[in-house]
Amino acid sequence: MKLVLASTSPRRLDLLRRIGAEPARIAAPDIDEDPRSAELPRDYVLRVARGKAHAVARAADEIVLAGDTTIAVGRRILGKPADEADLRRMLALLSGRRHHCLSAICLIGLDGKARTRISDTVVAFKRLTPAEVDSYVASGEGMGKAGGYAIQGRAEAFVRFLSGSHSGVVGLPVFEARALLESAGYPLG
Repeated sequence: MKLVLASTSPRRLDLLRRIGAEPARIAAPDIDEDPRSAELPRDYVLRVARGKAHAVARAADEIVLAGDTTIAVGRRILGKPADEADLRRMLALLSGRRHHCLSAICLIGLDGKARTRISDTVVAFKRLTPAEVDSYVASGEGMGKAGGYAIQGRAEAFVRFLSGSHSGVVGLPVFEARALLESAGYPLG
């Protein structure tokens, strides 16, 4: 049995390796990740994870693992910032309040059946000063990241509370990933 990682994220690859899973190949899924009208964050992240897994061709001896992470403030989905102004808007929304980081994974087993798990982590940011926002935006770290921040980087200093999966906020909930891989019979190192 061979593992295919349906993601080009170096963070997901690193997290998989931490649990002893080494993909035989990495494939970049090409799907529309735009939220649908009135789509709830939990439904959105599960749909995108499933879509990514199904978008990658799979040989008979391969299983496919895909994931997606999004930030939710109430019913609002915060994807990747489009530009610095969008990043500033996201940081202002997250400043001084709690939000949910939803990280979904989907595994397509040898039987072709898709199995999903989701991690819901509550994160609270400190109240950010204008200087902190300016410095973070200037660092460029938040661009390309769900919700406009990377908890494994400079933004970790903004977190005053976290309840749930730190690895899920990084991009792959390792507890859930391990459970899915084990249930599929994948040998972990």
